[in-house]
Amino acid sequence: MAKPVLGIMTLYLNDNGMLEERGVYQKMIAAGRKLGLEVFVFTPQDVNYSKNRIFGMFYDVHNKQWSRRWCSFPHMIYDRCRIQRSHRFEQLKRFRAKYSNLIFLNRPMRNKWTVYKTLHKDSRFRPYLPETRMMESSRDVPEMVSKYPLLYIKPINGTGGRGILRVERLTGSKNRSGRKWLIQGRDHSRRIISPEKVTLPSLQRKLSNWGMKGTRYLIQRGIQLKLPNGRVHDYRMLVQKNHEGEWEPTGCAGRIGPKGSITSNLHGGGKAAGMKELLGHWIGSEEDISAIQQEAEEISIAIARHLEQSYGHLCELALDLAIDQKGKIFLLEVNPKPSREVFARAGEMSTYRNAIIRPLEYALWLYGQKIRRKQKSGGGSKSAAN
Repeated sequence: MAKPVLGIMTLYLNDNGMLEERGVYQKMIAAGRKLGLEVFVFTPQDVNYSKNRIFGMFYDVHNKQWSRRWCSFPHMIYDRCRIQRSHRFEQLKRFRAKYSNLIFLNRPMRNKWTVYKTLHKDSRFRPYLPETRMMESSRDVPEMVSKYPLLYIKPINGTGGRGILRVERLTGSKNRSGRKWLIQGRDHSRRIISPEKVTLPSLQRKLSNWGMKGTRYLIQRGIQLKLPNGRVHDYRMLVQKNHEGEWEPTGCAGRIGPKGSITSNLHGGGKAAGMKELLGHWIGSEEDISAIQQEAEEISIAIARHLEQSYGHLCELALDLAIDQKGKIFLLEVNPKPSREVFARAGEMSTYRNAIIRPLEYALWLYGQKIRRKQKSGGGSKSAAN
């Protein structure tokens, strides 16, 4: 049997060829070698479309050096491309359209609004979904702030906490015209926006000028998640396909935002903590914590299966969960291209290693399925990489 080859497809972060997660890819390449899987990295920019060849990036585990060489297409593609506003993302869309017949471990999902609507159609998931709507007119925010004391406004395709506003109704004013809201957040470069008290007309004016041109925003009911020290927190649940092609939870870790931040993202300065440890400070009861963990794992697996049925093959998802002090779980959003660094930062190295290895094990299972189908049909298999 030919040695299976996996291509990790990513995007350059700029025009100088800078790569995100290079260290993670090195670990994947080294782990793949031990498993009998050849792994290399490429971007759509590295593809010669006329010759169907790739100028791939290969990592030498012994010399700890990267090199490039032309190679054939891999047997399977692990798509790690995140949305970005650049010509590089247009190259990605061209690649996906031209080579849609190839074997992808994971297909692209839609934006946050479409995912929310997909989940909301199923009654199993509605209790876990904070009410969310698209911001389409000047009436949307007043209607939502009249229903909920806390809101989050975020771009439908945003990542890493960029462009998110927190709107909180302040108590102590009975006069509607005099009621004020506290707004704070992060701009599109993740810089913290200082808190500001505003009236409703001022809030509407600020929102009309908020954000980037062409970006659409969601309004989501906020869950009160401030710890006693005033910092917000949430939980990152990672679910992945295993070596038998089945979904299972890899791990869940807590994230604590920095002082003055409305988000807990690690890229924005947040800290990681073990789920049990953080829930211990938040909930207290060990019995309740175990029940919450089990429910969080079960609903996350159910969501992953449902989204895979809706959007095609997936191999992993990160679910950002909020858990209130009564133990109720809310799904804040789903990330189809998750980072796994939260586990390393929380000191959970076994979970971190599993998070790296499981996509490789799933790729080997997928390759084995392909070979078995070919053998049944009387076909053969050829090596993909040179």
